[in-house]
Amino acid sequence: MNGREDKVSGDNEKVIRSLLFDLGNVLVPFEIQRGYQALSANSGLPEEIVAERIRDSGLYSVYESGGIETEAFLNRFSELLDLKCDLAQFREMWNSIFLPETATSEELIIELKRKYRLVLLSNTNELHFGWLRERYPILNHFDAYTLSYAEKAMKPDDRIYAAAVANAKCEPGECFFTDDIERYVEGARAYGIDAEQFVGEARLREHLKARGILS
Repeated sequence: MNGREDKVSGDNEKVIRSLLFDLGNVLVPFEIQRGYQALSANSGLPEEIVAERIRDSGLYSVYESGGIETEAFLNRFSELLDLKCDLAQFREMWNSIFLPETATSEELIIELKRKYRLVLLSNTNELHFGWLRERYPILNHFDAYTLSYAEKAMKPDDRIYAAAVANAKCEPGECFFTDDIERYVEGARAYGIDAEQFVGEARLREHLKARGILS
């Protein structure tokens, strides 16, 4: 019996024990065009060509799913765009997409941490996550990280939801998950996780209050 079936059976609803959060545009907002601008300035290629080459190469998904190590990714990416940079310079360009202010307040995360186990569930890569860990203290409040490049599986693959539930240390139906991408929310629900699409902190608070997670 999966988590959703458990939740609707019996007289009592299943109690939420762990909270799962996506990273990009849920905790830390980003604008992909900023990255194209930085890469364009280094390569001399127009931004639209940079975007087209990245999309057509499929390298981004390979990297985020753990199919290639960072050094090999940098070499192939540099060849793809004729970049002239070392790893440190590339790291700055690669992470220029992230905005300084968080999309969810650190105060809310701290409040939730007092009663719930917090798990990050993100399609991301080594260069992004290492950089974010250094600069966004909000990530330090999480008990576990479920990351696509480490799990070698990306949302909405069941394998990454299974890894997140294992990190949550409870049943799927005892987890609440929020993600800005609807199909990843749907994938979580299909796995038995209670999930809602993230459209801002105010709406998230409403979802949490409806479940008795916030008063």
